[in-house]
Amino acid sequence: MLKWMLAWNLQNPLSGLYLHAIFLFGSFCAVYSDCTPEQLAAIMNCSRHERYTRNYDYMEGGDVRIRQLFSRTQWFLTIDDYGNINGTQDPTSCYSILEIRTVSEGGILAIKGIKSQHYISMNKAGQLQGKRIYNENCNFKEVFLENYFNAYSSAKWTKNGKEMFIALSQKGKPLRGKKTRREHIASHFIPMKCREDERRVD
Repeated sequence: MLKWMLAWNLQNPLSGLYLHAIFLFGSFCAVYSDCTPEQLAAIMNCSRHERYTRNYDYMEGGDVRIRQLFSRTQWFLTIDDYGNINGTQDPTSCYSILEIRTVSEGGILAIKGIKSQHYISMNKAGQLQGKRIYNENCNFKEVFLENYFNAYSSAKWTKNGKEMFIALSQKGKPLRGKKTRREHIASHFIPMKCREDERRVD
């Protein structure tokens, strides 16, 4: 009897660890089951690169989301290796995978391209640029609109008291902030997770 109880007690914690491992693996699979192979590879490759280059130490603890920003003008927002901000209609582009991190209360965010390691920045003139080093120009306010889209306005700069927004034109080009308005469709984005129906058809 004593031998049986000893054997059972040893197996019980091992079985608990085994079930926990199965649960974690299942959760991981559920999170990434929606991704296309191209996007999953992009996320994994960029995440490995990110591990050695992130300089977010002062923002640890902030909410982090990995998303693509899809404009109401039908473009995915991208930041390339040179800091150029544009739109692409290729949903598998690694340059469209963004890290959106909360940096302070009130919906203030920093948006960074995982592949390029550039932050989206807006200067005083309302021009969008990619910056390697984070500064106050990289702060944006996330605005939740009534039509279920989001808008992102500069947290630092305004033009004659009016907000200046991240926006992509009908041709996928960034608009200067002074030409943008909250109600313009160019300023409206949906933060999207990767989905199975975004698979590229060659």
